[in-house]
Amino acid sequence: MRASGILMGISSIPSKYGMGCFSKEAYEFVDQLEQAGQQYWQILPLGPTGYGDSPYQSVSTFAGNPYFINLEDLIEKGLLTRGECESCDWGGSESYVDYEKMYMSRYKLLRKAYERADLSKDEDYADFLKEEQNWLTDYCLFMAIKNDQKGICWIDWPEELKDRHSKAVREAEKELEEEIDFYRFQQYCFTTQWRKLKAYANEKGISIIGDVPIYVALDSSDAWANPEMLQFDKDHNPKSVAGCPPDAFSATGQLWGNPLYDWKKLKATGYDWWVQRMQHCLELYDVVRIDHFRGFDEYYAIPYGETTAQKGKWEKGPGMDLFNTLNKKIENLRVIAEDLGFLTKSVLEMLKESGYSGMKVLQFAFDGSENSSYLPYKYEHNCVVYTGTHDNETTKGWLENLQGHDRDFVREYINCYEAPVNDCVWALIRTALASVADLAIIPIQDYLCLGNEARMNVPATLGDNWKWRLTKGQISDMILYHMREVTRIYGRLYREPVVETEEETEADEKEELNNSVKDDKIKK
Repeated sequence: MRASGILMGISSIPSKYGMGCFSKEAYEFVDQLEQAGQQYWQILPLGPTGYGDSPYQSVSTFAGNPYFINLEDLIEKGLLTRGECESCDWGGSESYVDYEKMYMSRYKLLRKAYERADLSKDEDYADFLKEEQNWLTDYCLFMAIKNDQKGICWIDWPEELKDRHSKAVREAEKELEEEIDFYRFQQYCFTTQWRKLKAYANEKGISIIGDVPIYVALDSSDAWANPEMLQFDKDHNPKSVAGCPPDAFSATGQLWGNPLYDWKKLKATGYDWWVQRMQHCLELYDVVRIDHFRGFDEYYAIPYGETTAQKGKWEKGPGMDLFNTLNKKIENLRVIAEDLGFLTKSVLEMLKESGYSGMKVLQFAFDGSENSSYLPYKYEHNCVVYTGTHDNETTKGWLENLQGHDRDFVREYINCYEAPVNDCVWALIRTALASVADLAIIPIQDYLCLGNEARMNVPATLGDNWKWRLTKGQISDMILYHMREVTRIYGRLYREPVVETEEETEADEKEELNNSVKDDKIKK
């Protein structure tokens, strides 16, 4: 069934107190999606961010970002006062997140709320601890020790604390019990609020697409608690780390720095950690977009300590063995495979065999060859088309920076030879929606015709990413009307399936039989 949706991270919601969260504005955004005829909301990873503020370098693949906890909800429960929240410094801009101010203010308020909460009488809290204990204990203990160690990376902790099962760690667990409880409280608030927002979206006919990074971060509870599943040496240092070779994004490649999986050891366990991870994802999302799908076929291994990605080499990944296991052990696993970039024959075969939807990005379609696989007339139904992703320029910014043949080609393709750039943005949106792709996802920045001031991320850079936010009232009723109209025109509005009565079914069968008899007579 044809459908469409919007790409926008939670942090970009125009909530109060410096950053998007699970606030009333998030519910209003869901209402806007419904009003605009959309069926999907694709978000960025929900995990707690670490160094560089990237949601793709989280301190846990299971935990949620405490920044997304709605402070207004805590005010209503009497755990905070409005004055306490409003007196904090959240930065000077409504359009961009100030992560330093967030860090300095948010945790102070959450700690006050924790100290005032009476969790001993909360049955839902007790149930939460029981349901999530598989990952929650490790994460909260990791964060408590990390804070006690002044925030340094765990591979620089004292030797006795690097081993999750050491006597020193068991002693730390007793000494840091209150700090551990503080992190449990954060995750309880996050999970409760997110489940409520997701349920509201689902009731409105909006499915959530969640983004799942392929790797865990080096400085994460996942790496600390599960070193055996990663390529570490005896001193808990990575042997090699993840990244991408030199490409169009970066002449020296992308050095992500994530530790690499030991796929042989994971296979020996029946991929238990990955099964647990994907089951958890399906509790958070309706559909999962797995980032860097190519890495499961072959992954790029860069020697630990290198300053660029130029000296890496390709190693063999688990291939379909992993996905066959996941599909066998997990019901209704709906996956979008991020299959962008240079794809080998084996990657294409893996994608085809998996049956997952691949991705098409219009910004990649218009090059000098005029023969790109991202050109819409080459699509198959089982794919998801984007004008751009969180890693691209906004479509307006991209169009403004195009030159020469590429600029001429895209304008010829969308029949906008001399049109203003905003008209070209809408023409590209129409091109995506008109394609045969089963699903079309458009970044909200493109519907608003925003330039690169609204770009979310520039790969291989630090310091100025993941900050852009909507401002209150920026999505007007007129924008929503036009969004719905193009969605309707290209057959992507939701339609209730037609359920025929028994009499109607019998009538249809009789008519089909009569037509078949007539055809036989004509042939004779």
